[in-house]
Amino acid sequence: MIEVYPNLYVGAQSDEELARGSPEWFIVHACKEPYHRDALGYTGRAASKVHPEYLIAKRPGRLVLNLVDAPDVAYIPDEIIDCAIETILGEIGTTKILVHCNQGMSRSPTIALLYLAKFTTQFSGLKFSDATAAFKEIYPPYNPGQGMADYARIYWSRYQS
Repeated sequence: MIEVYPNLYVGAQSDEELARGSPEWFIVHACKEPYHRDALGYTGRAASKVHPEYLIAKRPGRLVLNLVDAPDVAYIPDEIIDCAIETILGEIGTTKILVHCNQGMSRSPTIALLYLAKFTTQFSGLKFSDATAAFKEIYPPYNPGQGMADYARIYWSRYQS
């Protein structure tokens, strides 16, 4: 787990186990397995697309995202990314935030990068390639899958503060 901004941490599933249940942490689970499955209680391949929490499940102290590390940007819903970064904004003043995915290399750091771009001046005015290089200096494990990398690159200007 690495603090990428005051009170904003990025990590992997093993880091979630350290923060789980602590009132000083708000957790963004940026991965379908096992968190979204557990939150909704489905046993098949996926949750029903008509379920009201198909994409996002809000629980006390955590946000659970139905987010897979898809190779195609078309499978990364704007609603999930936007909700995650807006939730970070709403919680960061009152608690520590851990954004994690299974390995801590793709989904969670991409969400943190976009949060920093939108709500801080850390990457103001930087081209996407320069911002990702700067982000890798503060979060060396950053190695996004193709879909997450494309999402951040394609929508970079939307998230610039």
